Amino acid sequence: MTRWYTEKKREHFYKEAKRVGYRARSAFKLLQIQKKFSILKEGNTVIDLGAAPGGWSQVAKEIVGEKGKVIGIDLSPIKPITGIIFLQEDMTKEASIKDIINVIGDRKADAVLSDMSPDISGNYSVDQARSVFLCEQALITTELVLKPGGNFVCKVFSGEDLQGFIKKISKKFRIVKCFSPDASRKSSSEIYVVAKGLK
Repeated sequence: MTRWYTEKKREHFYKEAKRVGYRARSAFKLLQIQKKFSILKEGNTVIDLGAAPGGWSQVAKEIVGEKGKVIGIDLSPIKPITGIIFLQEDMTKEASIKDIINVIGDRKADAVLSDMSPDISGNYSVDQARSVFLCEQALITTELVLKPGGNFVCKVFSGEDLQGFIKKISKKFRIVKCFSPDASRKSSSEIYVVAKGLK
């Protein structure tokens, strides 16, 4: 029953993404995060880390509108989308953060989103540790580009390193919550850490 339900749900979000023109099923995860936590507003500047194929950037652009700015970054190339800036960069490299700063200019970001995921090795403890490492990189980027009061969302795999990472974020943000969107697979160990109000 559970497996059947999971497949059905995945198929539903996949079909829905195709129907409304989102590039990925994961677009609905961001929509559900937004609905619950209101992390993005019209006119915001948003940095989307691990953006390929562009589903989160599409949702972010719809929310921030014409006056807002969305910059998506990924190791993989992303097909252009009108009104969104895409950079092909490696977020574990310092030069990539400098490139983001150059693109946003004097205006710091209102929100940093990270849906970055490691290449899955099949060894869960290795994958989980890599996932936390990518979140640490996202947090380093956030501290450099996010304005005070800004918001941060990152995907992390649940595991032993998670609590330590949440403690680290809690020192820097006023509100920190963990959330599993309905659009995530039931079998998935991914969790979204939603942090609001950079101190």
